[in-house]
Amino acid sequence: MIRISLDLMGGDFGPQVVIPGAAKALERHPDISFVFFGLKEQCDPVLAKFPKVREKSVFHDCELAVRMDEKPSQALRRGRYISTMWRSIEAVKTGDADVAVSAGNTGALMAMAKFCLRTMANIERPAIAAIWPTLRGESIVLDVGATIGADSQQLMDFALMGGAMARALFELERPTIGLLNVGVEEMKGQEEVKEAGRLLREANIDSLEYSGFVEGDDIGKGTVDVVVTEGFSGNIALKAAEGTAKQIAAYLRAAMSRTLLARIGYLFAKSAFDMLREKMDPSKVNGGVFLGLNGIVIKSHGGANADGIAAAIEVGYDMAKNGLNQKIENDLKKYHAKRLPPMGPEAA
Repeated sequence: MIRISLDLMGGDFGPQVVIPGAAKALERHPDISFVFFGLKEQCDPVLAKFPKVREKSVFHDCELAVRMDEKPSQALRRGRYISTMWRSIEAVKTGDADVAVSAGNTGALMAMAKFCLRTMANIERPAIAAIWPTLRGESIVLDVGATIGADSQQLMDFALMGGAMARALFELERPTIGLLNVGVEEMKGQEEVKEAGRLLREANIDSLEYSGFVEGDDIGKGTVDVVVTEGFSGNIALKAAEGTAKQIAAYLRAAMSRTLLARIGYLFAKSAFDMLREKMDPSKVNGGVFLGLNGIVIKSHGGANADGIAAAIEVGYDMAKNGLNQKIENDLKKYHAKRLPPMGPEAA
């Protein structure tokens, strides 16, 4: 049984969407149980509509919910120990849940997760990893906004964590890793990126395959299984991709409704357009994974519908079932063991 701790008040719609999303996830994964954290008056009427979910869950009434517009420091001061967001994370720390999922305020969720769970040994900064639809299937991109900037060692840590996530999610023995850069040539890019490339080449890690630098268009192509970058450029890439998908969808809707002939043509090509819509639906790949913490936390889009919430829960399910954090810890131990100087007679 995989135990999912769920912040029912997170996101733009709260329990009205989160609980139906939990029901969809439960239909596909009967071995899930839930630990719910919410405001009882708002959650009880919705839970009453989903008896199967209620049977597989434990509900905890909380004092408050973190607002979507709260600053992380304010949310931490106001909501520590008593908010639905904090208590859903704390359930992972205490061992009452295997993974926490929230559609709430991203900054507040990261601040609370770092404060409550702490970072793993040898990890300076956590990262948010996004699952990215590509022409080959799906890839992982990190960091997409946990922190701004990263030095070469932090990029190296991101590569190790992203590789472990690819093994857990995609069941790959040796995922390919690429560093996002302004060109594929070794002399191009910032010094931190070039140095991270050197570290990855020289580390010769048996759990991942370093493929060199990749450019922005390689993300959508699926050139590598894991794209590593720092949070500033990663977040811009994510928002640009989401905006482009919406732009293309708007163009298609306008084009298909412009003339009678276009509307008739749409009817003949409806199956193709339905397939395109399915591919471009952000709810199908919803769920950013916080990597580098002593516990698994999943961030859903705040505006996600029930399908999106279910997708985020299922990402958490896969991460817990496939031992994500154990894989990260093992890879970090192997890498840092190689970096330690050998113990000579004088050192001994």
